[in-house]
Amino acid sequence: MGRKGPGAGEAKDEEAEEAWVSSSSSPDPPLWRLPEELLLLICSYLDSQALGRLGQVSRRLQRFTSRDLLWRRIARACLNSGFSQHGADLVTNIPVKERVKVSQNWRRGRCRREILLRWKRNLMPWMQLDGDSLYISQAEDIRTYKLCPDGSSLHRRPLAIFSSHQEDVCRFVLANSHIVSGGGDGKIGLHKLNGSFSIKFSAHEQEVNCVDCQGAVIVSGSRDRTAKVWSLSSSTLGQCLHTIQTEDRVWSIAISPLLSSFVTGTACCGHISPLRIWDLTSGQLVTCLGYDFHRGAGVLDVCYETPFTLLSCGYDTYIRYWDLRTSSRNCVMEWEEPHDNALYCIRSDGNHMLASGSSYYGLVRLWDRRQRSCLHAFSLSSPNSSPVYCLRFNTTHLYAALASSLHVLDFRSL
Repeated sequence: MGRKGPGAGEAKDEEAEEAWVSSSSSPDPPLWRLPEELLLLICSYLDSQALGRLGQVSRRLQRFTSRDLLWRRIARACLNSGFSQHGADLVTNIPVKERVKVSQNWRRGRCRREILLRWKRNLMPWMQLDGDSLYISQAEDIRTYKLCPDGSSLHRRPLAIFSSHQEDVCRFVLANSHIVSGGGDGKIGLHKLNGSFSIKFSAHEQEVNCVDCQGAVIVSGSRDRTAKVWSLSSSTLGQCLHTIQTEDRVWSIAISPLLSSFVTGTACCGHISPLRIWDLTSGQLVTCLGYDFHRGAGVLDVCYETPFTLLSCGYDTYIRYWDLRTSSRNCVMEWEEPHDNALYCIRSDGNHMLASGSSYYGLVRLWDRRQRSCLHAFSLSSPNSSPVYCLRFNTTHLYAALASSLHVLDFRSL
């Protein structure tokens, strides 16, 4: 009795394929007799279009050309494909070929827009994205929502609500399985994500505009013109290690990945640089970034990409990229918001793509850092005007928090 099933069909397919690659008139051996390493080398010279067309020839070639190994080189040159500048794969649960396809939509600005949440009051929400969980501040609370598998919708009932403040939450971060928040009441709140542990302590005389947390320390910045370093060790939890007089309101703050220093972004109301780096152990000033900032060029968001590179943006309408190994006086590159709007937030894919949120009409811009001009702009609140207070993205979706709503842009294949 002859064997039946899917295996027989595949065998016929492979036989037809070999007949295609080695006609009777060709003295060359069939393609599949070549060593696999040589086949991979040949395919490595193909671009994404040629590789995709080759995969349409047969099922066997489709399987072969879908290997992550063949698409890595292409993906590293794409926007938001999940690879760092040094080639590390930051997203391992999605095939590389699929990420390259979605990357084309990011480059072309092709997406679906949805509103995930609305609320009645105008707020200044902050947001964090952790896998399929989205955390967003709404007034005095931080709410956790479960994203649906499609990423374009969420369960309307929050999984958890964290409350620590008597006034609105200004900023918060996720670190060490905790939420660390700063509020308008001058307090810092600390919640365990999967537990009942929760504390709060007085931190500043005025609102805590920004916080960051790494290792065993919290850093905070306030309108009271100070930045402070706090202990997270169990024996000295909440103890202030350093108080730094910044002589200016602190709008943004970030700890270096090396845990050796932190950067503050201030309001630039005097003649002091709005970007300064401080030693985390001693609290002493390490260096000032840039020079000749005009008055009011405050830094609203700052983030490290590597221990030596960071991004900043703010009221002076520029995104700036700094490399501390080359110069602290001049940024390496800068991109100007074309409509002269303040930039409230900035995010990077760790490689080629930047996303920024502007102060008017919920304007989200996508940038390719290899180009000077903006790639695409999405207005999320026209005709009413609202800043984009915070944005986060993964390889398929971008989430933007405005004054009264949370939006999502879905860049999967349309």
